[in-house]
Amino acid sequence: MNRKSILILLIALMFSSQVIRAQSSGNLVVDQLLAAWSPRNFNSEPVTDQQLDLILQCGIKAPSARNNQPWRFTVVRDEATMKEIIGNVVPGNVLILVSGVESKEGGTPDFDCGLATQNMFIAATSLGLGARIYGGPAGAANAKRETLQVPAGYKIVVILRIGNIDKSVDAVSAASARKKAEEIVNYKK
Repeated sequence: MNRKSILILLIALMFSSQVIRAQSSGNLVVDQLLAAWSPRNFNSEPVTDQQLDLILQCGIKAPSARNNQPWRFTVVRDEATMKEIIGNVVPGNVLILVSGVESKEGGTPDFDCGLATQNMFIAATSLGLGARIYGGPAGAANAKRETLQVPAGYKIVVILRIGNIDKSVDAVSAASARKKAEEIVNYKK
């Protein structure tokens, strides 16, 4: 590639980054939140140990009432076990069972587990992975707490599925429509 081609390429990259910035809020966290979606189609490319560690660290750093941190995370990578919990998982996916303390006076373990799950969801999507939060299967999985090695005194509150996204699917065509702000936000005058 000659110098002129390289210069044109650099100018094009600089210009395109300005266009992209102009269409965003200018804040990486806000942009990530606005772009996140919950895919259903995952491929079998595995989640790496490094990605999983970062995601778990983000869950650990979540806020909680009185800083109780009433959660435990159980990582499931075994395909057969994952399929017992969520039927359509594919090899390479990871499930994180987010469990909360069963009885904690004055605390809000279920809410706190939700905050930790949201942190991990955002971390996964910011790493280019797909993430999907499941509530229903958590109830059924509680019957298998001992087999799943969930610590005594904890119940599974929610399950986070993480995996690489099938590239033939995108958020625009696959995600369900979001309600408009006017439908769900009211202001007291």
